[in-house]
Amino acid sequence: MKFNSPNILTLLRIALIPVFVVVFYLPFTWAPPVSALVFALAAVTDWFDGWLARRWNETSAFGAFMDPVADKLMVVAALVLILQADPRVAMAIPVMIIIGRELTISALREWMAELGSRKHVPVSWLGKVKTAAQMAAIVLLLYRYPIGRVPIYDIGVGLLVIAAALTLWSMSLYLLAAWPELKRDRSAP
Repeated sequence: MKFNSPNILTLLRIALIPVFVVVFYLPFTWAPPVSALVFALAAVTDWFDGWLARRWNETSAFGAFMDPVADKLMVVAALVLILQADPRVAMAIPVMIIIGRELTISALREWMAELGSRKHVPVSWLGKVKTAAQMAAIVLLLYRYPIGRVPIYDIGVGLLVIAAALTLWSMSLYLLAAWPELKRDRSAP
């Protein structure tokens, strides 16, 4: 593995996961804003490591593999914490949709790569919009407290529902792009 700046940022993002989990559970009034800040810092490193890798031509096999893994670990950990703290159906459904989509698309990409057809399932602009809505929702949900009269948590719930809807939409686009390969009978000689 090459220890370049993008890979170090990816490893930092993974290292920040237990930090924001521990801070999330601390019994202090400052814990929610600090856990939101740690998550936001990790989310920024996600964007920044990809930008650096492309800008400085420091892409690597390790980075290509670990960057999406780090993203999924970070998001799933945060969503599980949020759902555990607020175990309502209004939270459970979007959380299950988002986690289910991540598992489905990861499995689809792996399967398509085995077939040599991964290029048929590219990352879309909708996935980027979904990710932005999802990350903003998670930061607001971790923060929890209203700012003046602005109901930060409620806005986070609304953004999470929007992210879940975008998640379903982007997943359907991925599945439609992969449909020709999915319906192909590979057992025939």
